[in-house]
Amino acid sequence: MSAEEELDLEDLERRMKGAVSVLKTELSGLRTGRASMALLDPITVEAYGQTMPINQVGTVSVPEPRMLSIQVWDKGMVGAVEKAIRESNIGINPVTDGQLLRLPIPELNQERRQEMVKIAHSYSENAKVSVRHVRRDGMDMCKKAEKDGMSEDDVRLYNDEIQELTDKYVAAIDKLSSAKEAEIMQV
Repeated sequence: MSAEEELDLEDLERRMKGAVSVLKTELSGLRTGRASMALLDPITVEAYGQTMPINQVGTVSVPEPRMLSIQVWDKGMVGAVEKAIRESNIGINPVTDGQLLRLPIPELNQERRQEMVKIAHSYSENAKVSVRHVRRDGMDMCKKAEKDGMSEDDVRLYNDEIQELTDKYVAAIDKLSSAKEAEIMQV
């Protein structure tokens, strides 16, 4: 295998995209004061001997801007879904009405909004660290390729491309983070 084949920029880019994708998922779970079905994505329910996402035991909907509802399909699962929501620490207390669970989204106060912004920043910083780790792996591959006989010009070219990828994905992370911050701080 030649040194140039070892430098797989597409793999590096795929890994950087993965870090951004994880960030999008984490940010979608942050509560912004508006009802969003993504808020319930990380919650799992103990059902039929295994853990399942809430959307596999009932229909989740957003009937109003500050309300989520879950129509549980099996009457026996209502208690388990309610318990899972209470134990998830998302700050929502479900109201049970037969097989329907209503989840009123409380108003966020300024202090809680700032706390949510800090959480969003920590998520974005973790994503940036992941991207930088991928960059470091790419730079290490370049150093190894140079030792294996790749010319200095080619190594510099690859290093520049890796840095461009890194800058591109760090900018995407910053953009996602600032958009989420604006969404959280919106009253």
